[in-house]
Amino acid sequence: MTLLWRCHRWKIRSLTQSYIVFTVTGMIFIMVLYQNPVRRCQYEVSSSNISNRKELQERPSCRPLTHIFFLKTHKTGSSTIMNILFRFGESHNLMFALPTQNLAQFYYPYDFRAEFVESFITRIRPNYDIMCHHLRFQLTEVERVMPTDTFYFTIMRNPVSLMESSFSYYKSMDIFMKAKSLEDFLKNPYKYYNKTSITHSYGKNIMAYDLGLDRIQAQTPKYFKVAKKTIEAAFDLVLITEYFDESLILLKDALCWSFDDVLSFPLNSRNVTSRKVLSEETQEKIKTWNQLDWQLYVYFNTSFWEKVDAFGRDRMQSEVQELRRRRAAQSEVCLQGQVDPSKINDKLLKPFQAGYSRILGYNLKTGLQKSERLLCRQLVTPEIQYTEILSKKQYKQEKYRIAKYNSYRRQHIRRQWALLPKQG
Repeated sequence: MTLLWRCHRWKIRSLTQSYIVFTVTGMIFIMVLYQNPVRRCQYEVSSSNISNRKELQERPSCRPLTHIFFLKTHKTGSSTIMNILFRFGESHNLMFALPTQNLAQFYYPYDFRAEFVESFITRIRPNYDIMCHHLRFQLTEVERVMPTDTFYFTIMRNPVSLMESSFSYYKSMDIFMKAKSLEDFLKNPYKYYNKTSITHSYGKNIMAYDLGLDRIQAQTPKYFKVAKKTIEAAFDLVLITEYFDESLILLKDALCWSFDDVLSFPLNSRNVTSRKVLSEETQEKIKTWNQLDWQLYVYFNTSFWEKVDAFGRDRMQSEVQELRRRRAAQSEVCLQGQVDPSKINDKLLKPFQAGYSRILGYNLKTGLQKSERLLCRQLVTPEIQYTEILSKKQYKQEKYRIAKYNSYRRQHIRRQWALLPKQG
């Protein structure tokens, strides 16, 4: 622009020369802008949030990622991750790939197909940004839905605690229903486990099933190696439930998000009385029964800590402490406490109940300011209710988008008719 003003002062009257100067200036500006890495932070930091500003100043220049696929594995703390994605997507007006028919998952346990996504088969397909509901992973089908620059991640849990939790949560299903206890099931699992049952995925190697792996394949070291490499090639990051806060820090760094973006309260957690302490013998039986899951967990737990080392142990410790400080501060603002579902005051915040477990929820403090109440409510809204909120919001946007498209199409047709030669 400076060059153009000078041109004006010098009274250069040639329009061609002015156009050349403007074009060259614009090209130089674009070259300077894109000398930095592709991912550049574009957060607008308010003056009141000094710690957020300091965090962004200290971080390398990057742009927050908004094309995200999260494979939501079962009983791994994935509901909390899902809430983080819901809040980020809603606040940035991103488009979620939601299940058709207002379902809570993509027709699990069937293999995922792109047609399971709401509006995918419509003539005017939306540009999806985030996908995070339960499904059985099929990479080629997911790639039909998500952009090519999508960030893929998932989460794994120790199969021992995972099966203890699954047995309690899915006890009403036919694979566990007749077993008196988890120990009873493991004494003779094939007495209860039926691989032709539609619920069989919950009873053995559930993570491998969610990941789309072939569990009928012979469980050999060679296949274990292939399975590990397959998952490693498909996913940019694998989180570990047992190191949840460390996982959030790695996720925050990978996505170029802020601490506030990954702030969370534990969701879909059960009461302490339903949890069992397992003997060493039972733990070993679980590892043997879920050998594929165990091999995957050991491998990705190791690679997780390699990523922590690359991130920096001291830096990790510092950021985990900061994340926990913010969580405690937000809890002090928002929560009366975590309570049994029967004691939740707002029934819209009551989580879905299943099996013998009591899934806990939250009561919010009274007297919250409007902005505080909105955030607090988002933090504790269960996934089914939050999905319904997003679905209604996107339905309105979809109606507007289709109406706008049809209006443009009608105008285009009118213009084409107007250009036709008149008969007469």
